[in-house]
Amino acid sequence: MMGEFKEFLLKTNALALAIGVIIGAALGTVVTSLVDDIIMPPIGLLLGGVDFASLQIDLNSEVAIRYGAFLNAVIAFVIIAFVVWRLSKMFVEEEAAPGPAMKDCPFCRESVLAAASKCRFCGSAI
Repeated sequence: MMGEFKEFLLKTNALALAIGVIIGAALGTVVTSLVDDIIMPPIGLLLGGVDFASLQIDLNSEVAIRYGAFLNAVIAFVIIAFVVWRLSKMFVEEEAAPGPAMKDCPFCRESVLAAASKCRFCGSAI
């Protein structure tokens, strides 16, 4: 049973998916720290010393809408999405666009454009 499970992990994309999830979680942690600790403090300083993480609307003494933390999360998401997009462009090849429609010449059996009225190989009218 363990042999079958090991074979499943190694022959399918399960291992690649697991590695991707782990790397994605690590990337999320790094980007969150980048946003909270590197990007937002200078922006807050430029806007008059605002700490975005502490921005909130108090509804009562116990409940608040923390829109500053949400803004940080949105910025982190945009950065992660951009990095994932760039990585996918680097490592995932797009399928080539299909070529023009072709047909075989009935006389020489060479492949010619479907719209052709004359074979470019043997000169026969098709």
